[in-house]
Amino acid sequence: MTFNSPLSEERATRLVDFMAEDLRGRVLDIGCGWGELLLRVVAAAPGTAGLGLDLDEAALEHGQTLAAQRGLADRVTFVPGDAKETAPEEAAAVISLGASHVWATSVDLSSPMDYAGALRAIRARVPRGAQVVYGEAVWSSKPTAEAAAALGGRLDELIGVADLVDLTVATGFVPVAVHEASLDEWDDFESKFSAAYTAWLVEHGPDGADADEVRARAQRQRDGYFRGYRGVMGLAYLQLIAV
Repeated sequence: MTFNSPLSEERATRLVDFMAEDLRGRVLDIGCGWGELLLRVVAAAPGTAGLGLDLDEAALEHGQTLAAQRGLADRVTFVPGDAKETAPEEAAAVISLGASHVWATSVDLSSPMDYAGALRAIRARVPRGAQVVYGEAVWSSKPTAEAAAALGGRLDELIGVADLVDLTVATGFVPVAVHEASLDEWDDFESKFSAAYTAWLVEHGPDGADADEVRARAQRQRDGYFRGYRGVMGLAYLQLIAV
């Protein structure tokens, strides 16, 4: 996958253009994975540096490799750790895609998403006028028991886009663009995510020691998506200005 989210090249370009305009200073990417969007923003804005934080050290290593390949190793740093504990107090701009759980006060992962807590934490780190790209899961349509069962199990785990927009305003931002991942973007993301199971079976064979478990995981993923949250859970991308 190019991005670890349902994000097309066209939409990514829009987000990068928004972030990079007149940008100077350090860009913080919370829960960056391998930091593809961060790398593109830094490449597009010569006066910037990037800091990516994530707990997945394998993803961070991949990000460092990509940075070196693109001549950005001296401008982008990837650091393992929980952003809630290790994020710097100040940043010129922030990227946060699917990382609101980082700021959760509850250890119960099935709790309702604390969007407001995440947005407040981000706002506290950026100056007035700063650009923020905030992407997070939302209900695209009325949640169903099948969709919830494949996720955290709660119908109130997520909120809709309109309520999320209101939260961004209440926490010190003005949304200048709001859009959702399309069903095509979701289908592409889920297909690429599940491709890892196929690759394993090709490499190890259908009778490998763990083949039954791999097939079971692949089936759970397909069922969860196609029989559960497809078209119900969405991912909203918000381009925000701090005020």
